[in-house]
Amino acid sequence: MEEPRLKDERAAGEVMEVKVDVDAEDLDCSRSDTRPLIHDRDPKRISNSLKVMFEDVIAEPPSVRSFDKVWLWSHALFEVSRLWCYRFISLLLAVPVSLAAGILFAVLSCLHIWLIMPCVQLLLINMHWVQTVWANTLNILIGPLFTSMGKCCGQINILLAKDENK
Repeated sequence: MEEPRLKDERAAGEVMEVKVDVDAEDLDCSRSDTRPLIHDRDPKRISNSLKVMFEDVIAEPPSVRSFDKVWLWSHALFEVSRLWCYRFISLLLAVPVSLAAGILFAVLSCLHIWLIMPCVQLLLINMHWVQTVWANTLNILIGPLFTSMGKCCGQINILLAKDENK
């Protein structure tokens, strides 16, 4: 496939060529960042603690053992019930919980962007004098007091000795 070229003619008569790779991933408009990944549904590994296998829950020590068939059937029933119960519960709850979480995060984002941060910035702008007064108070009164206390207490030596009479 031939690469499209854009030409820009300058006043001096020189031609500048720009190559655009139409197959690049950056230009793929059909791909959406909001589309869920089917193969890797936990790309940031936030649910690592939920990787529970049969051996993590049920384990028989070597001293006591059930029949092999009981162990195999228990393992099979554990896996099947875990999988199908999760599928059934997620079928019932996934859409409503996702909707509620989306609304909650939208409200929190809106409050943070349009209410909280403007108020914080307003306080920071108008409270500059408080910062100046507080810094001067610390530098004039508190700083020298603790510096002198540090110099007085800096010469204290503590020697720990073991009492042999005990």
